[in-house]
Order: sequence, then structure tokens, then C-alpha cells
Amino acid sequence: MYDWANSAFWTTVVAAVFPIYFAEAAAAGMEPSLATSRFAMANALAIAIVALVAPLLGAMADYAALKKKFLGAFLTLSVGATAALWFVRTGDWKLGLFLFVVANIGAVANMTFYDSLLPHIAAEHEVDRVSSSAYAVGYLGGGLLLVVNLLWIAKPSWFAIPDGGTAARLSFVSVAVWWAVFSIPLFRRVPEPPALRPAGTAGEPILRIAIARLGKTFHELRQYKQAFLLLVAFAIYNDGINTIIKMAAVYGSEIGFSFSGLLPVFVLVQFAGVPFAFMFGRLADRISAKRAVLLSLVVYVGISIFGFFISTLWHFYVLGFAVAMVQGGSQALSRSLFSTMIPKHRSSEFFSFFGVFEKFAGILGPLLFAVIAERYHSSRPAILSLVVFFVVGGYLLTRVDVEAGRAAARAAERA
Repeated sequence: MYDWANSAFWTTVVAAVFPIYFAEAAAAGMEPSLATSRFAMANALAIAIVALVAPLLGAMADYAALKKKFLGAFLTLSVGATAALWFVRTGDWKLGLFLFVVANIGAVANMTFYDSLLPHIAAEHEVDRVSSSAYAVGYLGGGLLLVVNLLWIAKPSWFAIPDGGTAARLSFVSVAVWWAVFSIPLFRRVPEPPALRPAGTAGEPILRIAIARLGKTFHELRQYKQAFLLLVAFAIYNDGINTIIKMAAVYGSEIGFSFSGLLPVFVLVQFAGVPFAFMFGRLADRISAKRAVLLSLVVYVGISIFGFFISTLWHFYVLGFAVAMVQGGSQALSRSLFSTMIPKHRSSEFFSFFGVFEKFAGILGPLLFAVIAERYHSSRPAILSLVVFFVVGGYLLTRVDVEAGRAAARAAERA
């Protein structure tokens, strides 16, 4: 249910409505490529901050059974900042980017603790299906609210809303409410995994112990050679995926597509993504999760090349459908694949590093996008440059020995 809840943020705020609102309203009067560059920089900054604190918080969460408490704290931060986007009006680009960065910090950080619950609620043979199904449910939840938001923006008079700009700001408030309400089942029904605190250490400072455990975990992670190689591969190809997700709307706006023309594309991505996410779960059962992810990366290479050449809105629709085919499956199966290659009892610590690699994966792509867009006064070369992320990441993924990685995790659990 939490995927249903938080996907509204990734859909409306990160991918669809806010990027376009920022380009057309908050950054009104700013040169389009400069607006794109600043938006990309904001994405990179938010992720860099989370990447610095997530490993320490992950070690603390495992040690003292704080997964759900940390998840709730960052959820509150993000929900509050998302609701505050209501106050961003025409020309308020600084306020808009500040709140966007804060909301992203909360959203990205709480996903670290949410992901770390996966190996505690699903057996090894179930994780691919559970993870991909969760992504599918998330697509559906985020898509339903996006449809409502789109109707508000396209036909504000139907809902007694003064104008489309007010409707866009109201959509941010609706995301905050949706996220908060549908998060309740997770906190009520999912148990907190047991703490790793050894007997006789109750009085010791948790921060000092967490720092020591963090160093030990990083050292041990390098000993899990296959899991570590998977992380490196994931960091590279997921950088390309996240850049496409976060920059698609402002890229389309820069090319000249209208607000009303772009938003239906994101609705298409959400609902088309539902069956494809389920399909990737079944595909993983047939050909393995690793091969399914590699297939998705081949598609992403085609997406990046096609994105360079798009010139009409229907091209953007084709691009959106192609993204819907592979986005959920590639990320869900990467998450589930990693969860089978780490010891369950230390999932938060290891997933905090998964989060670090994932978050650092979201820094270089947007940063490169920003630099190229500003240098060439166009984002077309930037979208083409993403091919490198998928080719290099895919190559490294081919070198991962999944069975050896799983055997190492099982041996650690028995020790």
C-alpha cells in the first residue's frame, strides 16, 4: 500500500506537474535552458544530501529497530514540504526549488527504510513478484491521482477552481494528503524487524555504535563481491533512468510542448506501466531477473536515441509508452535482485548502501544534463548522452554472478 501512497509524489511532483509548473510559472521569464539547468541542479543537490546521511541512518535503524520511525520522520518532512508548494506562485523559482529539494530529501530518504523491509516480508522466491507487483500498484495509485490533478488543471471551472495555476498548486496539496492517508496501513500492519543491539550495550551511544557498524558494513559489502558489483552496475544505469524520469517534463516544455499536451503523456506512462510491471515480474520467473533488467536497458538505449530526434507531441507519446514498458520492471527487479544477495538481518545497513548508490546515481545524470543544456542552450545532446549510462551499466550487470551472490548471503545468515 505504501507504493500506492508515495507514487503520487513521484508522479505529480517529480515527474509531471511541478516540473512544468516550474518552467512555465515559477521560472516565468527565465531563459528555458537556464530553467532546465537550475531544475536539474536542484535534483542533484537533494540526492547528494540524502546520499551523505542515509548510510548512517541505516546502521542506526538496524541496530535499534528504528526503520519505521525513520521512515515516518522523513515522510513527515516530505509531506510538509509538498503541501507548502501551494505557496509557490509566478516568479517564485527560489522558493519552489527550496521546497522541491526538501520534499525530495524526505522522499528519497524514507524509501531507503521502506526498501529495507522487503526481505523481511517476502521469501527469496517471492521477492521479484512482490517487488514488481508493488511497483505496479504504485503506478495505479499515482496514475489515479494524476488523472484527478489533470482534470483540475485542464478544466478548473468544473471544480470551482479559479484557474489552471491554482489547480496545479492545489494538486501539490492533494499529493501531501494522499501520501499521508495511504501510508497509515504500513505503520499499523507491518511489524518493525527486530533490533541487532547485542546484549549489554543498552547504555552505549547509538550514534557511535552506528558509525562503527557502518564502517564494518562497508568493509563487508566489498566482500560480497557480486552484490557490490550489482550496486555499481545499478548506480550507473539507474542514473540514466532517474534522469529521464526527472527531466522528461522540462525537456518537453523546453522543446515547446504545452502544459496540457504534456500531462496526458504522464497519465499514459502510469497506466501503461501497470501491466508491464506485472509482466516483468513474470518475465523474471521465466528468464531470470538479471536478464529481464538487461532487456529493459536495451530498450532504454533506444529511448535515449529516439528522444534526441523527437519534434512532435505524438513522438513524445511514443517515448512515454516506451518508458512505461520498462521503467517499473527495471527498478523493481534491481531492488529484488539485490535483496536476495544480502543477509536479511542487516537489511537496513545494506539497503542504505543500495540507497547511496541509487542516490549518487541520481546526481551525475541531472548534473551532466544541466551542464550540457546550459553549454549548448539545448537539452537534446543531454538526452543522447544517457546512452552511455545504459551501455556501461548493462555491461557491468552481465558480469554479476547472481547464484554466487545468493550463496554468500545464505552463508552469512547461517554464521
